[in-house]
Amino acid sequence: MGNEILEMAKKRQTQAVADRRYLHKNAEVGFALPRTKAYVWERLKGMGYEPKECGRCGITAEIGQGKECFLLRADMDALPIEERSGEPFAAKNGQMHACGHDLHTAMLLTAAAVLKDREQRLSRRLRLLFQPAEELLEGARDCIEGGALEGVTSAMMLHVLPSMPFPTGTAIVSAEGITAPAADFFDVTFYGKGCHGSSPWQGVDSLLMGAQAVNILQSISARELSPDVPATLTFGKFHAGDVDNAIAARTVVSGTLRAMDEERRAFVKKRMGEIVRSVARGMRGRAQIRYKGGCPCLCNDGKISSFVYERGRETLGNRYVLSSATLPKGSVGGSEDFAYIAEKVPSVMVGICAGSGGQVRAEPLHSPHVCFDERCMPYGAALLAGVALSE
Repeated sequence: MGNEILEMAKKRQTQAVADRRYLHKNAEVGFALPRTKAYVWERLKGMGYEPKECGRCGITAEIGQGKECFLLRADMDALPIEERSGEPFAAKNGQMHACGHDLHTAMLLTAAAVLKDREQRLSRRLRLLFQPAEELLEGARDCIEGGALEGVTSAMMLHVLPSMPFPTGTAIVSAEGITAPAADFFDVTFYGKGCHGSSPWQGVDSLLMGAQAVNILQSISARELSPDVPATLTFGKFHAGDVDNAIAARTVVSGTLRAMDEERRAFVKKRMGEIVRSVARGMRGRAQIRYKGGCPCLCNDGKISSFVYERGRETLGNRYVLSSATLPKGSVGGSEDFAYIAEKVPSVMVGICAGSGGQVRAEPLHSPHVCFDERCMPYGAALLAGVALSE
């Protein structure tokens, strides 16, 4: 059955490319996905599915029967990035599918079409979930609250990987354990006292507080944590003041924390609070941290991982399916709000190589210049359908 499923997916590549390019050109972010949602909805209807609303902006569709229910998830949202890819179908609205969610959605739509053609062979119930707001790390939880996991017994997701040293279409199945770090988005606000820049002693400089705190906070990873379980603290925004010749009364520093261990995550957050408050107090001001979103570590289930690995090799061939357990361990990577689903039901995350060895420009995810090799899509779609059709 394996080669047959892959050939079916390859025959649908023209439609998959059309799906992907429409979604890419009309990139939308967060929960505000009117065009994306309408497109996916109509494509599912055209295949004979009965799509349903899920949460604020998600879509579910079901096929098959049985007590067991296997969830296949694709995220749909883009990023607020000005595209510089040079692709003829590039978005021109200041938003970009720089993380490849357009490919994820197109692959699940292709898998949905393959599954419709093999509906009579299904031995279980399948639920397709098209999820918004993954980049905000809020969409999965919203869909769960909307009933996405009711009756679900296991789940799977794909994520494209550019610039990997493997042929396009190679699947990397996550081994048992944690493969994506927990994440926290935060704002640190420093409060001082504004005054004229010519007499700084009359004010309390919140900008200086922020600068001192950022420097000291970097020492948590460098001096307080062992490297065996990494954590990464990144500051992406620093805003202070409104004019050149005044001491800033208020400074906001924003960033993210990533940690591969919940205990370490809690430790870093505790130390962040202690440091920013101490720095502010020592400089005659005060500080406050606000956490505004995040997700836990993504923990893969060993049984589901083995199942997907074996069925994947049957579907794509042995050379196109690897286990993350056989690859060198990387540093802390991007977080994935599929972790909320993996908290509830046995789940696995699979990577699909989408460009390497000069096939596309070697740019990382979230780069305004990143391009993806669309030839990965039949492999991802076939993997989703092949696993779903397996006993």
